Amino acid sequence: MPRDDELPPVLRRGLEDFLEALRVEAGLARGTLRTYRSDLEALLARAAARGVDRWERLDRDLLLDDLAGRRAAGLAEATVAHQLAAVRMLLRHLVAEGLLERDPSAGIPAPVLRRALPQTLSVEEVERLLDASPEPGRTGWTRGWRDLRDRALLEVLYACGARVSEAIGLRTDAIEPALRVLRLFGKGRKERIVPVGDSARAALEAWLAEGRPQLPHALDRREVFLSRSGRPLDRVNAWRRVKAAAARAGLPHDISPHTLRHSFATHLIEGGADL
Repeated sequence: MPRDDELPPVLRRGLEDFLEALRVEAGLARGTLRTYRSDLEALLARAAARGVDRWERLDRDLLLDDLAGRRAAGLAEATVAHQLAAVRMLLRHLVAEGLLERDPSAGIPAPVLRRALPQTLSVEEVERLLDASPEPGRTGWTRGWRDLRDRALLEVLYACGARVSEAIGLRTDAIEPALRVLRLFGKGRKERIVPVGDSARAALEAWLAEGRPQLPHALDRREVFLSRSGRPLDRVNAWRRVKAAAARAGLPHDISPHTLRHSFATHLIEGGADL
């Protein structure tokens, strides 16, 4: 097999022209360009070893054989899909530049990628996670502001099925006075009205009444969940608080805020609710 730097001149010129177009017109990062170069040089080297010295000889059957060889070599479907996408972009560029009459990759189906389902906690595991933060009114706990905040955050994420962005964006004026419902703002600032159960209501009441006022600038902020400095809690720290509670509860380390949202939906369905 010829080395990548020994590609037939026509293939080398076409590849370099494509990569330059990506750099200048698409503004891709250097790392992304290196990945495209590596994948395409390897494919063209394999094609050159089979006698392809100009673009017209790179036909559909050869591309299909190459994809099959990549799978046989043990490459993941996601990697195969990425390499096919790179080839498609290259060939479409060559057609647009008049260097190729037609795109031989047209009609080749993209690999079907199976999307892994989010992890789900059992009801018992959720209870362990929530119990890792102090329950309002429970004896034996030191009711520090961080414990009260984390308990309220976990309750909102699970009991309200909130996205992490919705939870950290929750404002004090979006809480109905009797704490029966919350107004959450999701993607595209779409508003959702969600009910608040007894446990979540108690946790929010304790945080708002006892924990939040201890922080600086609390009276000046409208966000419900604040950090030690009095600034709004951000996404990264919200994730950290969930993982810290999971560690205290002895649960898997890969639990995230979305785990709680997905568990909420699963438990609703299992309980006979209509989503």
